[in-house]
Amino acid sequence: MRNSHGSGTKVADAAGESIVLTEGAVPEAKTPRTERGRRTLRKLLDAAAEEFGEKGFHEASVSSITRRAGVALGSFYTYFDSKDALFRALVADMSEKVKTSARAALHDSMTALEIERAALAAFLHFATEHKEVYRIIDEAEFVDPASYRQHYETIAARIADRLHSGGLRGEFRGGLGELEAWAVMGMNVFVGLRYVVWGESKGGGESAPDMVAAGVNRLLAEGILRR
Repeated sequence: MRNSHGSGTKVADAAGESIVLTEGAVPEAKTPRTERGRRTLRKLLDAAAEEFGEKGFHEASVSSITRRAGVALGSFYTYFDSKDALFRALVADMSEKVKTSARAALHDSMTALEIERAALAAFLHFATEHKEVYRIIDEAEFVDPASYRQHYETIAARIADRLHSGGLRGEFRGGLGELEAWAVMGMNVFVGLRYVVWGESKGGGESAPDMVAAGVNRLLAEGILRR
């Protein structure tokens, strides 16, 4: 498993920091051809995440999003045909960010179990910084069911691939597949909801995401049967 961020277009924002717009991450957006255009697109997506996260899809408006982004209202339609199109692009963008954060935490030297712990910890750290991801993805179930389903099907497929790879390496039992992947994903999503969105766990020096990831990892390794 390589520490890879995937291919994308890197530009600099106004503060000189790099921005990566991963290819295919925002299919509903009209692809900008200039660095200025890519910066504007990034501003719109970031502002949309804040607006939808705070107000929800129906209460948020294109005008409030463009004001937050510091972009002229008319410029919005250079990139998106509607608020719905922006929302679909945002769901895809957030899904890509979740994937990228997990991949960045993985290394070839990790065992299969370590990979699961690192991937979950990375997701929880991401969700700690972007708690709006839960509200936005949950709203997608009703605003755009296809995007909602694709988000979870894509994550489950990645987990299934990892479980299968772990089985081939003799670290996980053989035959693990879709059912187990969805079970692991469901556990990951809901511990994130409980300990990141609703409130952090209390404990020692480790951060809540790392503590939670370690606990889930123990459950994967040991199960719940008394030994």
